[in-house]
This record gives sequence, structure tokens and C-alpha cells, in this order.
Amino acid sequence: MPELAAAAGLGVALALVMTWPLVLHIGSRVPSNVFDPLLQAWQIAWDGHALAHQPLHFFQANTFWPLRDSLAFSDALIGYTPAGLIGSGPRATVVRYDLVFLGAIALAFVATYLLARELGAGRFGGFVGGLACAASPWRLSQAGHLHVLSGGGIPLTFFLLLRGYRRGSALQIVAGWLAAAWQLSLGFTLGLQLLYLMLGIGVAVVVGWLRRSRPAVPRCHIWHTVAGVTGLVVCSVDLARAYMRVLHDHPDAGRTLHEVSRYSPPIQSFASATPDNLIWGGITASVRASTRHKLEQALFPGVTIVLLALAGLGSSAYSIATRRRLAVGLSITVVFALGLTVAGDLSPYRLLFEIAPGWKGIRTPGRIFGLTTLVLALLAAAGAARALPRAPMRARRLLLAVALPILIVLEGLGPVPTATVPRPVLATEAARPPLLLLPTTRPLDTLYEYSSTDGFPPMANGYSGFTPRELSRLRSEVRGFPNRRSVRLLRSIGVRTVVLDRALAPGTPWRNATTKSVAGLRLARRQVGDATLFTLGPRRH
Repeated sequence: MPELAAAAGLGVALALVMTWPLVLHIGSRVPSNVFDPLLQAWQIAWDGHALAHQPLHFFQANTFWPLRDSLAFSDALIGYTPAGLIGSGPRATVVRYDLVFLGAIALAFVATYLLARELGAGRFGGFVGGLACAASPWRLSQAGHLHVLSGGGIPLTFFLLLRGYRRGSALQIVAGWLAAAWQLSLGFTLGLQLLYLMLGIGVAVVVGWLRRSRPAVPRCHIWHTVAGVTGLVVCSVDLARAYMRVLHDHPDAGRTLHEVSRYSPPIQSFASATPDNLIWGGITASVRASTRHKLEQALFPGVTIVLLALAGLGSSAYSIATRRRLAVGLSITVVFALGLTVAGDLSPYRLLFEIAPGWKGIRTPGRIFGLTTLVLALLAAAGAARALPRAPMRARRLLLAVALPILIVLEGLGPVPTATVPRPVLATEAARPPLLLLPTTRPLDTLYEYSSTDGFPPMANGYSGFTPRELSRLRSEVRGFPNRRSVRLLRSIGVRTVVLDRALAPGTPWRNATTKSVAGLRLARRQVGDATLFTLGPRRH
């Protein structure tokens, strides 16, 4: 326990360093930009609200009215639901998000440290491995994607399972499978990777068992595994049902090969760091300019980490079999992270896309690089464990013990860009839901989602991983609001109040909405603060 507490403390300290100066602005700023972070902040808030108020209709969120399962339009971050139960309102939503963001980095450090230690890297090796995972330069490119950075459950799963089976611990075996279920509950972006990785490892274990003439397996291992696997399967099926309904109702939610091809990183992405990277941002600028998506295709792993990983391939800290498996895993994840770049339609990624259930919902192959980062970190841990004892003098060993962590952290430093959260824009106290908020655009709707955490009124606006055709049509049809056509459509979908933020209206099709005649439309118009509220009369039968 003291070792775990020390690791947790180091993880928190690392998170504060890697995200500086975010900790100085908890509750007023979010990492990267306000778009995806505010969406994810709303998701965590909704998860807590839904568990407390409508647990049997968890995925029926307050956005995208009247569409169903709108929480499943993006990775739902359900694993963070306990955090969503704490506090209420927009400010609490941002505070909660910032703290969870810091926690995700800390968990990645702690879990990788524990896994590397269990594999045999020792304390210093585990420390370096945790740093290599949590401070990887690649993570800076995903600062706006909490669902991508929340991969700490993957090394935690393998640590618990490895230690549990080695020691015959029922608690740790079941906990390992439940950790996998928790990771999956955060979203399928990483959850699918974990499921297929565990499936591949499971097949390899069974084949190895058969080749060894089926040695006896402790009965307790069998029953604990069955219990753990059952929990994971139940979680997977329950989550998948909502996402399958979304794919059925909205075929455009699936990804096409053309989209996957556009987001597939070129080979030079491995030499491209984000522009915010303190050391490598400027040095790799010319390489980055040759990529199509500057952040999604910034896969630079860090020179120190790669050198340590190469040393780790020859380290006796791990068994030969473990090093071989990690080398194979590194090769496979690199190939899959390149998507369709490797061989176009003949690439291995195409096989995943065509036959692996759920994979057609994944747009960005480069996010598989998170697994690559984990493998590099584990090999780097072994490399550090090899390098330290070989230093010829105590003073040099001390220097190495200080220099390696510093180099890893420096290569991954940003600082992480932050964005100031705008003020909430809803005037919901006087408005009867369901609502439509104007102006409605994709960037503004994420602000409306965040603002709706004050009571979660049903609203037709929404921002997610894809834009449903129904919302695109609605945005087009209400450009002339208030007019007969738009009012008829709004009544047909059950909208009762249209809220127009006058401060946002200039330069939009709704700039004159407050002066247009509403005669004959059965609308009541009134001013409430900075907003104009249009109350729609009942639909005529």
C-alpha cells in the first residue's frame, strides 16, 4: 500500500506538470478547445444526472430532441458516472471535467508502473515506464479528447489479471475483468481495442495450453474467470445495444473507407509532434506540414522512449517470451495505427474494418497508437532497468536515474493549450421545454449542451461525434424563423419554446428574428434578459 500511495502521488504530480497551467484555472478553462471538452463535460454531467433520475432510460439524453439514444452518438464516458453525481450546474461541470482529465493522466502512470513492475522491470524501471506512457509526446495531440486519453484501464486490466493468475487471487482475477468492463464503459474508441486485444491473447493462451497437452488448470481459476468474463460480456452487450440502435436509426453514424483513408496517418507521422510540444514542435514543423490532420496524425513517440524501448528488447528484466510478445505487439499496433496507408485496400486494417464487429464506427486509425505507446512504455521500463545497473560508477548511475525521467518528461511537455469556457447562454427558467436554441450551428450547440447542465431541459440542439440528418434538416428549415414553414416543423417535433440569444444573432439568418411579424403564427414573443423567447401555441388537429 505505501508503494501504491507513492505511485499515486507521483501520478498526480506528473499530471499537474504535464498540463500546466490548467490547475490554476480549474472550473474556468478546459484543455485544448471548447468543442469536444465541453461535449465530454456535458456527458459526464448527464451520466450522473441520468443515474440519479432516469436509470432505466440512461441513453435518452436531453439533447437532439426528439431522437432516441442521443448519449450514444459519441463515446458515453459512463465509467465516469460517479464523478457526475458530485455537484450540479455549468461551473461544477467544468470543475469535474478538469479533475477527471488530470486523473486520467495519473491513472495511466500508476497502472503502467504496476504492470511494468509485475513484468519484472523493478521500481525504477516501472517509474520510467509509467512516465513513458503518461508523458508520451503523442498524448499532447489528444488533449481535447478525454475518451482517447482515458486508457489507464488497459494496463490496469493486464496488471490485475497477470498478478491474479500468477498468485491465484480470486479478487484480483475478477477485478481484472471488471477493470476491462470499466474501460469499455468509457467508450468503444479504446474499448474495442482492448476487447480485440484480450480476444487475441485469449486465443494464444488456449492454443499454448493445447500444445502443452492440456495441463491441469486450478478449478478456482476457471470459476473466477467465468465470473469475470460474464461481467465483461454483460457490460459489452448492454452498451452495444444502444450503439447498434443508433447505427440502425442513423446509418450515417457509421464510417466509410473514404473517411478512414483520409484519417490514416502517413509514415512520416511518426516524426511529427504537435506544434505545442516544447522541444519537438518547431523541429518537426516541416514534417507536420506534410500531414493532412495536424493533430490526429502527430504520432511522434519521443526519442528517449524509443531508445529505451530498443534497449528493453535485449533486457533480462523481462523473460525472452515476454520481450518477443511485446515486439510482436509493437509491430502489429504500428501497422494498424497506419490504417489504410500500409497497402491501401489490402492493408490489415481493412480486414478489421470489414469483419470485426463495431469497427466501422471508428474513423481514426491513428488512435490505435495509444496501444503502441503502452508497449513502448513497457519496453522502455525494461530498457531503464537494464541501463541503470550497467552504469560504471555510482555517481553515473545517480545521474542516469535523474536524467532519464527528466528527458522523458521534457520531450512530452506542452504546455497543454487551454480555452476559456464561455458563459452559459440558456434562459431556461422562463422557457417551457422542449427547446430550440438559436442561432444553431455545430460550434454553438456544444455551448448549449454545456449550458443545459443547469436542469437538463430537453432541446433539439446537439453536438456529438456525428451530426444526424434530422438536425441538419432542422438547421436548414429554421433559417427563416419565425415563418410558417419553420413553425410548422417545430410543432411537428414537439418543440414548445425557441430561445434566441440576441448577442449571438448578428451576422446570422436570425439577426432580424426579433422584429419579424408573428401574426397568424400563434407565437408569443417576449424578452428575458439577453434572450428572446418564442412560445409556440399548441398544434392544431
